[in-house]
Amino acid sequence: MKFFNTAGPIQSDINYCLPPLERLDKDELLSLIAARRYFVLHAPRQTGKTTCLLALADELNRTGQYRAVYTNVEAAQAARENTAEAMRVILSELAINAKFFLRDELPDRRRLEILEADSTNALSTLLTEWSQADALPLVVMIDEIDALIGDTLISVLRQLRSGYNRRPAQFPQSVILCGVRDVRDYRIHSSQTKEIITGGSAFNIKAESLRLGNFTPDEIKRLYQQHTDETGQVFEADMFPLVWELTGGQPWLVNALAYEACFRPGPGRNRTQLITMELIQQAKEEIILRRDTHLDQLADKLLEPRVRRVIEPVLTGAGDPKSLPPDDISYVRDLGLVTTNGEIRIANRIYQEVIPRELIWGTQATIAHQATWYVTPDGQLDAQKLLTDFQQFFRENSEHWIERFDYKEAGPQLLLQAFLQRIINSGGRIEREYGLGRRRTDLLIIWPHAEGTQRVVLELKVARGKVEAALKTGLAQTAEYMDRCGAREGHLVIFDRRPNKTWEEKIYHRAERYNEYSIDVWGM
Repeated sequence: MKFFNTAGPIQSDINYCLPPLERLDKDELLSLIAARRYFVLHAPRQTGKTTCLLALADELNRTGQYRAVYTNVEAAQAARENTAEAMRVILSELAINAKFFLRDELPDRRRLEILEADSTNALSTLLTEWSQADALPLVVMIDEIDALIGDTLISVLRQLRSGYNRRPAQFPQSVILCGVRDVRDYRIHSSQTKEIITGGSAFNIKAESLRLGNFTPDEIKRLYQQHTDETGQVFEADMFPLVWELTGGQPWLVNALAYEACFRPGPGRNRTQLITMELIQQAKEEIILRRDTHLDQLADKLLEPRVRRVIEPVLTGAGDPKSLPPDDISYVRDLGLVTTNGEIRIANRIYQEVIPRELIWGTQATIAHQATWYVTPDGQLDAQKLLTDFQQFFRENSEHWIERFDYKEAGPQLLLQAFLQRIINSGGRIEREYGLGRRRTDLLIIWPHAEGTQRVVLELKVARGKVEAALKTGLAQTAEYMDRCGAREGHLVIFDRRPNKTWEEKIYHRAERYNEYSIDVWGM
């Protein structure tokens, strides 16, 4: 039996998978290697980089034209800037993989003597001896290169650069560095020289930077069809656009949704059960609530200052993309958190939900409210009562709570989402839309009840100047969002951040009309 893979490289005998080298331009890879180029392959975590490298190594070795070896240097991260210890780990990993991929004992036989003679240049020395030992050109693939720290990373990059002019007779014909980021984006702090070294200067022999992309909609269908072919279980046709919207094709998310829907306890384990949109929505909620490793790693990145400088204005919708450091945007894009097609946006719908939930996790858990307080006798959500209570909560607690957020500029929006999430978890869900320069946050509450599904739009805006301007644009935006979502109930929440205004002036609630829409306006 095969499964959808959510942990580590693909093993084709037990995992559904697409041919790894189809996801890259195989001809371009082979041309770069034949031209003796050193290059970079980068992509966000759990995108399939390692699987592609292993497939490429296997392909090269099968041709009989090269000796190709894959190695992962992440274990050397523990050595931090102890370069000698890091070299010991790196050479040990290289020796293990030489035996596995090539049945070659030379690296293992020579590594200890090389380390004892000169640990500083041990990698360069070993690669030189290894290249000289056989007429077949050597191709080395180094995975998780950006896991290395400080002087250790600088040392590896410079050792690879030092032997470049001796390839292929005395140094590898081609070296592929693989990591989350492009080497040009490395900003490496050297403890020895007390300066920042850029990856571009330490490894200026790089010819190309290739990026492994996400699945396309067609590739998602092909992957899921493998499950149907093996088990007979069918995916509803209308489900595929939803999977694309939720994941943007991010491979781990695509696999995780299908694994959750088809293999975890629930109706999907019955192979006669059609996999519907509703089962995929339930799978998404389970993945988010369980905080699987992939999402937990993503949340950890939110604490980095470079990430916060980009994500915070995206969450608030405020700010000018031109004001953000290009290096920060590039870094956050390489992490897979945002896309930059036309505007800077969170990369997919699941990340749109995960990011604010992670930022409000502790707050949400400590806000003591029960969903039953806001549910009418016929099972509908009383959004007016909910927002009335939040108004009072915000007045009494906002200064205290917002100070606890790392993302203080987005504090008002995050606090409302924390308040809502505790309620919505009991029976509905929230969909979020935001992007840099939009100057608002769109929330859609979807609340199933006995007579159907209630859809409630909340438009969040921050006023730092005239509230009238925020009201005018906010009404138009709320109406537009209601029309797009097919919602009959809309609320415009305006957070007045002007410091000279009293709470009596900020707090209000009134009904407004915009074209055919009735919209409740809440001042806070």
